[in-house]
Amino acid sequence: MKRFALAIFAVAVAFCASAEGDWRDTLAKVKNLSADTGISGFMRKTAPDYITGDFAAKDADGNWTDRPAAPDLSRKFNPRGDFVNRNGFWVVDATQAKTLSTPKHEVKVGDWIGGYFDDAGSFVRGHEVKTLFGMPYGVGQLIMIPLCLIMIYLAIVKGFEPLLLLPIGFGGLLANCPLGGVTAPAMMHDGLVTFLANGLPVMKGGIIEPGGFLYYFFHFGIDTGVFPIMIFMGVGAMTDFGPLIANPKTALLGGAAQFGIFFALFGALGLAALFGADFFGGVDPMKAAASIGIIGGADGPTAIWLTSRLAPDLLGAIAVAAYSYMALVPIIQPPIMNALTTKNERLIKMPPLREVKKIEKICFPLIVLLLCAVLLPSAVPLIGALMLGNLAKEAGPSVARISDTMSNALINIVTIMLGLSVGSKLACEKFLSGTTLGILALGLCAFCVGTAAGVIMAKIMNLLSKEKVNPLIGSAGVSAVPMAARVSNKVSLSNDPTNFILMQAMGPNVSGVIGSAVVAGVLYTLCK
Repeated sequence: MKRFALAIFAVAVAFCASAEGDWRDTLAKVKNLSADTGISGFMRKTAPDYITGDFAAKDADGNWTDRPAAPDLSRKFNPRGDFVNRNGFWVVDATQAKTLSTPKHEVKVGDWIGGYFDDAGSFVRGHEVKTLFGMPYGVGQLIMIPLCLIMIYLAIVKGFEPLLLLPIGFGGLLANCPLGGVTAPAMMHDGLVTFLANGLPVMKGGIIEPGGFLYYFFHFGIDTGVFPIMIFMGVGAMTDFGPLIANPKTALLGGAAQFGIFFALFGALGLAALFGADFFGGVDPMKAAASIGIIGGADGPTAIWLTSRLAPDLLGAIAVAAYSYMALVPIIQPPIMNALTTKNERLIKMPPLREVKKIEKICFPLIVLLLCAVLLPSAVPLIGALMLGNLAKEAGPSVARISDTMSNALINIVTIMLGLSVGSKLACEKFLSGTTLGILALGLCAFCVGTAAGVIMAKIMNLLSKEKVNPLIGSAGVSAVPMAARVSNKVSLSNDPTNFILMQAMGPNVSGVIGSAVVAGVLYTLCK
């Protein structure tokens, strides 16, 4: 035992002797370990330095150690390259000041701009972080943790969109674990810094500090728009457009349900007009309104695709709103359907759908894609992915492996990564704000309006057509496939246990998927 203790002591002495610096430095690090615990993280008042750009560090003499010396403004010329480092740069000329100024904040010559260089060498400017009611950042993280746990509870116990709410909730849990670094960006330093003509710095040939794994998930799948497109491939491979082909007029119901998108769009513009253009955190009001509006279609992948291109800073709140309302379809829609229809209307029995030929099912995705390419090219990525999956499904045994991969392994893997990526945007600085509350309220109203618009359109069709349709299928025009169709069928069966309308409801349901993708393409074209 003595020999073992002596051996341990000798190893410890050798380690201390070989380590760089004095042994007192090692001891000091051990004493400071408490500063790196989650408890101390929850007590932080400010957001991480890479978010705010405030790398505030001073030496014993009170001089900034994270900044180069400030420029002498009395000189006529100050070279830009003399006043920049990995943590930011001093503004030395009017061109830089003009480039960096915003309607909310005017930048002047002599101001310090904090931030970091990402792994591509682009400079990412820090920004002020405002949490709800001005609460400390750590407290905001502490509040977000039970909210994320509630999402996980709803997914596991209540079964609300568990395949999505579970990874989203868990991603939010990871993002709000203090000092975990799972969402920290990759940063470059010690490279050659040059300046663009507009005064912004870029770095080349530097050392890259790896970021957190959720940063890479988000950067690869959301920033590029790859994840929503891959999701659409899987959705297409699982979707049967037969009911829509058999009864094409039900596409009108899917189109009417998109009215909720425009309701939310104008509502968001109204909020910007009421509370100012900065209500959406510096995001252009029109782009923010278009991104928020797409929630009304109850189509999560489309909402993510459009928001990642127009208003990525709002992605967390918009994605959670879109998927939350998709999950709450069984709760939200029945009262609206019952309020807008009479007992006799809910009892309407629709004739069985005709049998759709195989050639029709194969030609349908090709025709839709070509029409989209001619009329609305900006919607081709989403529509193309959807139709590729559907074509593989309908083509038969020769491509069964492709269809099976899209509808199972591919969509499952991407769903996990997409959910975690979206959850990473549930960090408290993104979610705990008045903007988020406004987005959630608008999303709920948009979803309700979309549901009501589909039902009302069905009632109008009954006035103009001899062949009656059950208005309940109009509510399935929102894009929550196939849950909205199932809810329509469930409400119908509650009124008449023999009145099955599931297949008829699938017509407007799948047309709603196409409709929301088309509307997203239109909004992207108008706002890009």
